Amino acid sequence: MAGVSEAVGPPGARAARLATRPVWGGFVGLILLTAAAGVLLDPPIQYAPLLATVLVLGVPHGAVDYLVPARLGDVSLAASVGLVGGAYLLLGGGYALLWFAAPVVAAGLFVALTWVHWGQGDIHALAVVLDAEHFEHPATRAGTLLVRGGLPMAVPLFAFPERYLTVVEAWVDPFGGEVTVEWLLAPGARLVCGVAFGALAVAVLVAGYRRAGATPAWRVDAAETALLAVVFATVPPVVAVGAYFAVWHSLRHVGRVVALDGGATTTTGGLARFVRQAAPPTALAALLFVAFGRLIPARPPTPPAVAGLALVFVAILTLPHVAVVTWMDHRAGVWARR
Repeated sequence: MAGVSEAVGPPGARAARLATRPVWGGFVGLILLTAAAGVLLDPPIQYAPLLATVLVLGVPHGAVDYLVPARLGDVSLAASVGLVGGAYLLLGGGYALLWFAAPVVAAGLFVALTWVHWGQGDIHALAVVLDAEHFEHPATRAGTLLVRGGLPMAVPLFAFPERYLTVVEAWVDPFGGEVTVEWLLAPGARLVCGVAFGALAVAVLVAGYRRAGATPAWRVDAAETALLAVVFATVPPVVAVGAYFAVWHSLRHVGRVVALDGGATTTTGGLARFVRQAAPPTALAALLFVAFGRLIPARPPTPPAVAGLALVFVAILTLPHVAVVTWMDHRAGVWARR
């Protein structure tokens, strides 16, 4: 069901496949190493891997958004830069103002936005790159989006409620916000929500199996769902989300945009071009983050505080990035009925 706009040549297709099938051993190994380091290091230092992933892959993975409309053949390069730049200015700027005006609302939007966006990434990998037959109906894709996005965003809340709340508080505290979700942290509420989410995950996989059987794509879907469920239920959120952001989500999107690069003749060349094209926007984002931090009332620069502020800045960049990815999904026919 891949759309014409993403039917690329071998180098790009290979990059997309490599990113779609992350090296599970590498992902699990990174989780284990980081978790082991967390046992040996003081809790504040455990934020270092998260900060590193934000800098190395988190921000860069969306840094070539300005090229996407042009690569899809919709507009010229100049118009592409202008359109995407305008989207980042308007959507990102408006969202930044929301953090100052209503930080708790902005934090809730960040959770919902990330839930949808991370689900988007896996939906594309399964529906377009693997051409999943069990995704025949849009409702199946919608259910899978809720499950795949919820694995990194909801499961840690069920398994590590206090740590989850600490991270969210680090987002809103610099803006004078206060999180009051004690009811959600109660064991009974977490149990009900956890069981409901687990039932949804099983139901979606069963529906896919009944539609197409145990196809290779369905087996990948089931195996990845199980792997991510175990990781996010057992590994501390800061560690698990940091590794997921870098090794799973960001690399998949990098592979996707490299696959759209008609100027790349080899996978290595495409990745090298991506690094060069992503470097200037990433450097600009770093400068804007410093400027953004100066707008926040002075607070002790502890690792949790810096990580919290960095994630708020990522949230501001995420809203326009999701708009770009949603357009990519539309052009690729991700949600089209087969």
